[in-house]
Amino acid sequence: MLPWSCPPYGYRLDPDHPRDPSGVRLQEPEAVHVAEIFAYYLQDGHGLEQLAKHLHQLGIPTPKGKSYWSLTTLRDVLRNPVYAGTVYAGRERLVAKHRRFSPLQPIGRRSSTQETSSDEWIVVGQVPAIVSQEQFDRVQAKLADNVHFARRNNTSHQYLLRALVSCGLCHLSCLARTSSGHAYYVCRGKQGPIHSRREECCHSRYIPAGQLDTLVWQDLCEVLQYPVVIEQALQRAQAGAWLPQELQARRTQVRKARNTLCGQLERLTEAYLAEAFPLGEYKRRRQDVEQRLAAVEAQANQIEASVQQYME
Repeated sequence: MLPWSCPPYGYRLDPDHPRDPSGVRLQEPEAVHVAEIFAYYLQDGHGLEQLAKHLHQLGIPTPKGKSYWSLTTLRDVLRNPVYAGTVYAGRERLVAKHRRFSPLQPIGRRSSTQETSSDEWIVVGQVPAIVSQEQFDRVQAKLADNVHFARRNNTSHQYLLRALVSCGLCHLSCLARTSSGHAYYVCRGKQGPIHSRREECCHSRYIPAGQLDTLVWQDLCEVLQYPVVIEQALQRAQAGAWLPQELQARRTQVRKARNTLCGQLERLTEAYLAEAFPLGEYKRRRQDVEQRLAAVEAQANQIEASVQQYME
């Protein structure tokens, strides 16, 4: 049985037998696009970034219909053995998530996928191939070789906060750069949509690495010398002091609204007991206040859920 919840880019399934490998067919023109991806990447001087720009210039949309291909999506296509004609099960397994794309973004899913060793893969069946096995193997060799030249493996310069800085404007992670002898932390969103996965470029300023490194190092030394600041920070966080100002303001407004409506209910009951108006009028007014109170309670529950996520 096919291990797919949905077919890979370039294929379609038999609607009557969606789990049968013999019913898999090529999906045009996506299959042509896959062949172009493999062929272009194998040319000398072409990497994933050049490939992403090439597909954008050709006007080829991503599998999800976006105009810019991410490097991760292209790498997944180039590493998928189904395009050489063989379907495998067990290529990935769920593992606990160890990091986020940026610490300023929500935690999101608690698990991610990790590719298993090819020795653990299980052959499911054969499907129409888009590229030859020889072409697929050459692509795998080039991908493995290009890992050594990745920016994350560049250690020609030392940065105290490598891979630890995030942009306060768009919340994406920052890269470390050295230009003309000056070191900076630069938001990933300034690299364009291929790297940032966003249409608009971030307008944040470059962060001088020396100044930020010094500031963080001094703060770290203070924490080590005076551990009580950690306890104080935790107390402030648990009291909600670290919540965004907008969320704190909404929380305060909802609490005031809830107290106001509860006060109205009490005064309404007191007025009825004092025979200020008949029972029918009391029920009508009370129902109106209770409906508004229920709406405020629902809004309060949503805000508290957001607060809990930030607290976590």
